[in-house]
Amino acid sequence: MLHCLPDSDIERFLEEDVPYGDLTTTLLGIGDRPGSLTFTTREETTLCCCEEAARLLEKCGASVVRCTPSGTRLPPGREFLVAHGSARALHHGWKVALNLLEYASGIATRTRRLVDNARAANPSICVVTTRKSFPGAKKVSIKAIVAGRALPHRLGLSESILVFKQHTAFVGGLAVFLESVDTLRRQAPEQRIIVEAESMAEALAIAGSGADIVQLDKLSPAELAGLVPQIRAINPAIKISAAGGVNEGNIGSYAAAGVDLIVLSSVYFGKPADIAASMTPSETP
Repeated sequence: MLHCLPDSDIERFLEEDVPYGDLTTTLLGIGDRPGSLTFTTREETTLCCCEEAARLLEKCGASVVRCTPSGTRLPPGREFLVAHGSARALHHGWKVALNLLEYASGIATRTRRLVDNARAANPSICVVTTRKSFPGAKKVSIKAIVAGRALPHRLGLSESILVFKQHTAFVGGLAVFLESVDTLRRQAPEQRIIVEAESMAEALAIAGSGADIVQLDKLSPAELAGLVPQIRAINPAIKISAAGGVNEGNIGSYAAAGVDLIVLSSVYFGKPADIAASMTPSETP
């Protein structure tokens, strides 16, 4: 599922940073001089958007001679993207490529750590991420979490049925809504019905309604460990997801509680990956 961003996005990234050319390189008169640009990890990194960075450099006129695939986990000090070209081409793409690599790989690296921690406690757990990515950055964010071995919880409102209290408030409350689950299923027979619970009582009511997934919001791992067997006793087929407050420090405890899915958004926010970019002139005869 590792997609590539379209050229239209890559061209937009370039236009934001180089709308009318590079004034510094032009005034220094170095634009035609040949050189190379090398990107290297400074820390353990799960790569993301290396393909887009390479395409970006090519659009600037550089020639890419090495490109390590997104999703690859690298140790510190590993070269993973190398391009040759004129100083003009390299300077046009250098910073945009670095920003894209650092932000995307930061998300991918955090995601991979979380997934590894969760699966160490529960090998069958599925980690999915919410749609709380920064507006305008969804394509990069989704590629990054997939590179880190998670999956999107839902890509948008059009693709899934996820019922919150903000929905049930308009139909008379959760109890009233749960009486209509069968009707909802007939209206959308191909869709799973996910209903959020904010308390143990709500979770047990949802389990008995015929919903496909109960999403437990902001319950502690200890509360979940006691609640999961009760839910399964009511409906052995229902899937159970835990959401709200999950992070790298506690995801193992959430996974060990016996849920099927962990829903989180914390991977979108944090330090970019630390990546070095080295530009050097080529030797001329």
